[in-house]
Amino acid sequence: MRLHELSPNIGSTKNKKRIGRGLGSGKGRTAGRGQKGQKSRSGDRNLPPFFEGGQTPFLMRIPKRGFKNPNKKEYEIVNIEILEKYFEANEEITPQILKEKGIIHCTLAVKILGNGEITKPLKVKAHKFSKSAQEKIQSAGGSVEIIEQ
Repeated sequence: MRLHELSPNIGSTKNKKRIGRGLGSGKGRTAGRGQKGQKSRSGDRNLPPFFEGGQTPFLMRIPKRGFKNPNKKEYEIVNIEILEKYFEANEEITPQILKEKGIIHCTLAVKILGNGEITKPLKVKAHKFSKSAQEKIQSAGGSVEIIEQ
């Protein structure tokens, strides 16, 4: 067997459709594109999928409200009642420890809020504290330290 004797298996290849090559071919005249209109003309394949034929697009028709502030800082919220529940007296609390215990999801920024009561002295390090949380932690004999970002 030589290289020039090789050929594909019978039925494994098809001949290319030669559209627009006369009426006798079955794909002549309009070349399978139907009658007139934008999709029958050349260059119609470059339209984006959301194009609606010159009609006002859907995203322009729906009302838009509000404002997204790109500078807004997102905080993970932790109440002092959760600190009371999960930590022992004189234990140090940092965002990393809160994440390890599964209390928060990420350690980017943590804010401690004053919901609940606290009876044990705790050493809490966080990015932000509410006034009530700070007062309650300090009145229980604990300390508060603000972490800079």
